Amino acid sequence: MTNAIATVSLSGTLGDKLRAAAEAGYGGVEIFDTDFLASAMTPHEVRALLDELGLQCLLYQPFRDLEGMPEPWRSRAFARIEQKFAVMRELGCSRILLCSNCSPLASPDRDRIVVDLRDLGELAARYGITVGYEALAWGVHVNDHRVAWEIVRAVDHPNIGIILDSFHSLARGVPSTSIREIDPARIVFVQLADAPLLDMGHLYWSRHFRSLPGQGGLALTEYVAEILRLGYAGPLSLEIFNDRFRASSALLVARDGVRSLDALRDAAHRAIGAAPSMPARARIERIAFVEFAAETADRQALEGMLRSAGFRLVGRHQAKAVEHWRNGGADFVLNYEETGFAAAYRTLHGTAICAIGLVVADGPAAMARADALGFVREVSDVPAMPALRGVAGTLVYVLDRVAAPRIWADEFIPVGDAEAASVGVTGIDHLAATVLNDEFLSWQLYWRALFEVEVAGAQDVIDPNGLVQSQAIQNATGSFRFTLNGTDAREALSARFLRQSFGAGFQHVALGVEDMDVAAPALAALGIEQLPVPANYQDDAVVRFGLDPAAAALLRDHDLMIDEEGLGRFRQLYSRAFHKTFFFEFVERSGGYDGYGGPNAPIRLAAQSRFRAPTVID
Repeated sequence: MTNAIATVSLSGTLGDKLRAAAEAGYGGVEIFDTDFLASAMTPHEVRALLDELGLQCLLYQPFRDLEGMPEPWRSRAFARIEQKFAVMRELGCSRILLCSNCSPLASPDRDRIVVDLRDLGELAARYGITVGYEALAWGVHVNDHRVAWEIVRAVDHPNIGIILDSFHSLARGVPSTSIREIDPARIVFVQLADAPLLDMGHLYWSRHFRSLPGQGGLALTEYVAEILRLGYAGPLSLEIFNDRFRASSALLVARDGVRSLDALRDAAHRAIGAAPSMPARARIERIAFVEFAAETADRQALEGMLRSAGFRLVGRHQAKAVEHWRNGGADFVLNYEETGFAAAYRTLHGTAICAIGLVVADGPAAMARADALGFVREVSDVPAMPALRGVAGTLVYVLDRVAAPRIWADEFIPVGDAEAASVGVTGIDHLAATVLNDEFLSWQLYWRALFEVEVAGAQDVIDPNGLVQSQAIQNATGSFRFTLNGTDAREALSARFLRQSFGAGFQHVALGVEDMDVAAPALAALGIEQLPVPANYQDDAVVRFGLDPAAAALLRDHDLMIDEEGLGRFRQLYSRAFHKTFFFEFVERSGGYDGYGGPNAPIRLAAQSRFRAPTVID
């Protein structure tokens, strides 16, 4: 079953798009009519480039406003599509997509539509072309694939079939089980796109917010499962209209697209009981550690911040300039090596979080899935801890649950550092990454394709200097939580982090605590430099959450923030940032609270913004 992509999904000229598709490993493309019309290449030259790249033109698309049109528009449409047939012959393409009519001139008369498509079938037969009829979600008379299939069946011509497009069906809530009524021999082509669940017109939603499978909220696994259950073995193709993709690297999007199709096909095969082609998504059990690429010049300041957060040095690597720091159930690695990955990362980003370690249920299976999806392995000199390269260059170490407990004892020599006052840290509650806008969806796909995680609805967070989009990703048990944050606002904290750090990366680590009544005073005694919270917020929180005098005093004395979710409560406090790069958060969850303190984010961002260096105007 061939992977394909529509050229409209990628940025650049037609030649750029074809080269990106070939390099990413697609077997074929859909050539978008506008891309061809805008190209300076002749049909012969496009065909030569396709042959050189080892690509097939599997579909020419779209053709619009043909069926049910009055004269002279009907004659013009037939003349125009015949000209397309001649172009397709030179391109070596035998399929064309006909959209259901959107013209206000189109007749709703079903008999007229059937006659027009039958006549079109006769014309297509003379050129050896098959026409796929597609129900656009905003078609004036045909906007449901069930209706399109009724028409195709009534036309009853071997050169007229149906094209299924997941966006048009799922955006209108058409049940995927209805696909079972379609004759698989009449399915000309299958186009796939995901999308966030938005309440807006179908046309605008389609033209700006489509995404790759695994980057949205549509039920694509069930949709594709129904198609495969029929026995369809033709191409699965991506047709994506997305403003981010239009400004992104064509090769990045193309490679992500191959992964998204392979992961979706695997999920659909599992749904129908067919043999999977790769191991299942890896189940994350916990975050094992966070690794910092550390500058030697920053050692004193970094150690001071860690000690004030309750961490202590517990081990030194047997052969490397690497240290193991621990606070309760949370482990950090400080890497001062002058060569290797951390050194290269430090050269670009300075002292920063360069990697994380995850404990998974089956490490070898997780790596085999990563290999099958084309993710890049990073050389690791610890066999029990293989590494994967992330989207922006950070590493993810994959530790099998059996091997994980031995890592510290096998690699590090214990150090008898002085005991710190207990903060009651239970582990790493969640991580947060700040990412470039054109990589936002790539980060999401990376995690959803590899690991058994789901996404929450995207949230808009108000920064004093702009709007930030935040997306939470977590596993079913909550033992792995992760948020992505991105913005176009140049002066927002997220954008300033990207400039300061020369690219995307992990910006903050949230540490879970058993009891904030104990943790907050302990952190204060250790001298942590906390992010101040304004008195206006504190006055409101005391009343809003009905705090007793002791709880109110704790909130004011230790700059706490509070959120509630049903019967659950969330208490949090933040450290100041280290060199304007990363910072720590301490959180207490109770009563089943499952969020991230979203309502408090604008308060935190405003507080962090107040520590911004003043702008110098020459």
